[in-house]
Amino acid sequence: MISEIFENVARLPDIDDNSAIAVRAIRAGTTVKCHDKEILISNSIPLAHRFAVKTIMEGEFLYSWGQPFGKALTTIHPGDYLCNTMVLEEFAKRSMALQFPSSPNFENYIRPVDLNQDLKLGKQVLPTEEQKFFAGFDRGIRGVGTRNYIIVLGTSARTAGFVNNLTASFNKISATRPLTLYPNVDGVVPIAHTEGATEESPNNKTLLLRTLSGFFIHSNVGAVLSVDFGDEVINNQALKDYLIEFHYPLDEVIHQFFRIDTSFEDALTRAKELIEQWLPRVNRFKRNPQSLSKVKMALQCGGSDAFSGVSGNPLASWVGREIIRYGGVANLAETDELIGSEGYVLKNVRSQEVARKFLSVSERFKNWTSRHGHS
Repeated sequence: MISEIFENVARLPDIDDNSAIAVRAIRAGTTVKCHDKEILISNSIPLAHRFAVKTIMEGEFLYSWGQPFGKALTTIHPGDYLCNTMVLEEFAKRSMALQFPSSPNFENYIRPVDLNQDLKLGKQVLPTEEQKFFAGFDRGIRGVGTRNYIIVLGTSARTAGFVNNLTASFNKISATRPLTLYPNVDGVVPIAHTEGATEESPNNKTLLLRTLSGFFIHSNVGAVLSVDFGDEVINNQALKDYLIEFHYPLDEVIHQFFRIDTSFEDALTRAKELIEQWLPRVNRFKRNPQSLSKVKMALQCGGSDAFSGVSGNPLASWVGREIIRYGGVANLAETDELIGSEGYVLKNVRSQEVARKFLSVSERFKNWTSRHGHS
């Protein structure tokens, strides 16, 4: 019989959790020493999957990170592999040597939010008078950047191939004027997406234009080449009009609106020549010591898996807290990644007003997804 120490094979995010995450595959029949007891693993546990560390009676909740994520369909014993219908269906599609349970032992569960019960105003990050600095690009009213990019922005999905092809040519060693000649230029990068190519006005037109405008004047951008074919609903003219209407600092960034009105190859050559002319100019921007209070960090789902909460997320949150402490900003996102974790957020909000605003955004997103037949 194989015997393992718990810390070598699993993690328990919260001391009161009744389910553990396997940090390596565990064979059936293995005895896991957990504190003052031994747990016998009844089924093989794949890497990153969960098993019970306590007895969970039928109808009781399964907990991870102190949050209920499932409800037991039957009595679950310590060492049992935790599986729902989706997990078993996915494994059934694959050729795997492991033997899995014939039926699920829990169903998914998201506890409804009770503002009166869940709201616990948190202790906010206290600012410090100490100054810390980083090497950044001062863009004036556009803020301070950590990069100095030339971006090629496609206004619609139709230009995706063009912008990707164009930027790739500057990242090849064989480029006619290698970027190594311009040490202050961090790269020529594409902004390609899947939107705005419909013949009729899309229902996300305003959101799309706002997003593209944000890229346009972003503090990490030294110059931008905006590309269209001209006859798209979302084209250069639509973007320019939006930028002007809402007073984006268009004149504060090197830019040009470029139209593909010749052959693909000819347009690539002309666009490449434009960017090559910009390189010496963009290279003149230099990093200088900037206050950490100028940093704005956006947190995004990085491909969630069972390890995010015990590895990358705590580190990201620590960095975010330090940036806030020194006067900077950390944006907690994405909205859909926070659904199901409202309890955590509501333990740290500043006020009831903030709590209600957070929950309203969450509900709005749920309504959006339900329109498309999803939960």
